[in-house]
Amino acid sequence: MTDYLNIQMTQQEIHAVSNLGLAHIGDCVYELLVRSFIVAHGGVTNQRMHRATVDLVCAAAQARAAETIAPLLTEEELAVFKRGRNSRVHSVPKNAEPGDYHAATGLECLFGWLYLSARHERINELFAAILEKEACRLTP
Repeated sequence: MTDYLNIQMTQQEIHAVSNLGLAHIGDCVYELLVRSFIVAHGGVTNQRMHRATVDLVCAAAQARAAETIAPLLTEEELAVFKRGRNSRVHSVPKNAEPGDYHAATGLECLFGWLYLSARHERINELFAAILEKEACRLTP
């Protein structure tokens, strides 16, 4: 049986995944990180937890997060981020700026790539840097 919670793909398998496929899984990974942080830090009501989550996973917040971690990225990670950022998306949500949405897609692509590569420690390092910068926004 495949352990999809702790999946690890080869670089060849990951390279075969589309940019938007990486962003699809990365979106989930990033949201799980945010939700885990909020729950672990005492999100009192469901409404407050939901609002805090939405505020942190929106395109603008993810674009800020991408800007925060950009100086910390290796060349390989930066290439993956740019691969996602430069993806041709078919639509941008009406409440998002196109630049923010592209940066958010790059961030999601990076987190998806790291997750499928089983680089969980690196995911935690980058997320910790985001938390440090966004601490005031992360309190439910």
